[in-house]
Amino acid sequence: MSTQNALFDAQGPRAKRLTRVFNIIGALVIAGIILLVLVRLERQDQLTWDRWAFLFTGDAWAHLFLPGLWGTLKAAFLAVVTSVVFGLVFGMGRLSPIGPIRWVCTVVVEFLRAVPVLIMMIFFWLWLGHTSLINPNHLPFFAVVLGLTLYNGSVIAELVRSGVHQLPKGQSEAGLSLGLSSGQVLRMIQLPQALVAMMPALLSQFVVILKDTALGYIITYGELLDAAKRLGAAHSMLQALIVAAMLFIVINALLTTLAQWLSRYLSHRVGVRAKV
Repeated sequence: MSTQNALFDAQGPRAKRLTRVFNIIGALVIAGIILLVLVRLERQDQLTWDRWAFLFTGDAWAHLFLPGLWGTLKAAFLAVVTSVVFGLVFGMGRLSPIGPIRWVCTVVVEFLRAVPVLIMMIFFWLWLGHTSLINPNHLPFFAVVLGLTLYNGSVIAELVRSGVHQLPKGQSEAGLSLGLSSGQVLRMIQLPQALVAMMPALLSQFVVILKDTALGYIITYGELLDAAKRLGAAHSMLQALIVAAMLFIVINALLTTLAQWLSRYLSHRVGVRAKV
């Protein structure tokens, strides 16, 4: 029996007909909304070539879109890596049998989850500026990465904790019966399976990191949204923002594809180990 059949009853002929009808109605409603938007844009001369021509110039991409895209990808990639490391360390800390370690990690994670990421960015931007430890030109980048790391790392730590707790207790008991320590059971048995189980949630958090880099423009970080707004201010804002949105959609689609491949790969590796 497939997982879908186990969770949901198979649709009968009447249910299938109703599903097709609702799908058609939904598609017509969406098509109508798109048509209405296009008509409104046409009436406001937003669809004329003059409004879009600036997007196909070399200057727009060489000096704004591509540098902005690089700024977004650079901050997002580093924040993803550091967030995962932070989340694994503090997530495992919250699962530690040692009371003080577990309490400290819990306080840190709960505190960072409660603070808005924008406040963290502004705090690090101002604080690092007063310390003179970093080149002023690099302050916005480090502030964005630190803010994203601490906030999203704390969320990933909670995902790790909840993912491990959702595993069957028999697995940890089997590991302990083989002579493994609790730490070895966590690292070798529970954590690999928890990572596979929480992959969809991890993907969602990576998308959040990517989109939250756009908050960096508030502290003068040059990323994709900031580049689109500067280009739009000189030409046409709507068209520039549409291009930025399309770039974000493409990046998120690629990230989704990568995460799906990684999930299948990890599932295969965990399955092989379980069989062995």
